[in-house]
Amino acid sequence: MDKLFPRTEVAGISLSRMIIGTNWILGWSHTGAAADRMITNRYDAKEKMYPILEAYMEYGVDTIMAPFGLSPILVDSIKAVEQKTGRPMFMVDTPCINVDNTLEGRREAEAVIKACADRGSKFCLLHHSSVEQLVNKNKGIIERLPDYTKMIRDAGLIPGLSAHMPELITYSDENGYDVETYIQIYNCMGFLMQVEVETVARIIHNAKKPVMTIKPMAAGRTTPYVGFNFTWNTIRDCDMVTVGAFSPDEVHEDVEISIAALERRLPDLERRSSPVNNQAAFGK
Repeated sequence: MDKLFPRTEVAGISLSRMIIGTNWILGWSHTGAAADRMITNRYDAKEKMYPILEAYMEYGVDTIMAPFGLSPILVDSIKAVEQKTGRPMFMVDTPCINVDNTLEGRREAEAVIKACADRGSKFCLLHHSSVEQLVNKNKGIIERLPDYTKMIRDAGLIPGLSAHMPELITYSDENGYDVETYIQIYNCMGFLMQVEVETVARIIHNAKKPVMTIKPMAAGRTTPYVGFNFTWNTIRDCDMVTVGAFSPDEVHEDVEISIAALERRLPDLERRSSPVNNQAAFGK
């Protein structure tokens, strides 16, 4: 086995500090419809997902994040790779739920949360699009959040929040909600971040629970070398980085760049190709 990726702990569970991102498996490129179709055309069957998941697992990267309810073939692929490798994968589910304050709305939310447990997820981090509807900035609270974290606990899952809105981390910590970890967008370009990079960095460092950062490469707007060196060196040892890839080769490169960033060394990578490779500017 290749060098294992460092680990952290969330709610007593050992997780790889690198988390498998799934936008480049499920078709959410953040660039356009053509790229989305390129992804979904490539990963339209569970068997096509095996190599990329196995590549992550070579390094002990066994934590994966997705709204799994939207992709049964991804869930099937995870189960197959678990059987093949003989090692479990920890599924961080990010479901959208109905947050209407009605009996019907609560029943629908409970059913979605139970489905997360039924498909084998370990963590349930409610999607930001649902939770942000409950935020009351005037009071500094997330209204009725304890109702949903109780549903998560009752289903046997570990609760967390997808906190695209940075205030969710602050409000959750200040009010002592039953939340074990957070998802937060964090990258050197400020892509999709709602406030300055420096402010989000401070929020992450002050968070009472480990943070799962996402979009370290700003959805392809910066290179892995730049994105990973920034992110890994500006978060805490308990925090994580979610890394998506389109191929096993990209996984191997991303892991090497990330480990090199943590070890503060130059990554061992092939030089980029060019019509004329013999140029002094490319180095040796």
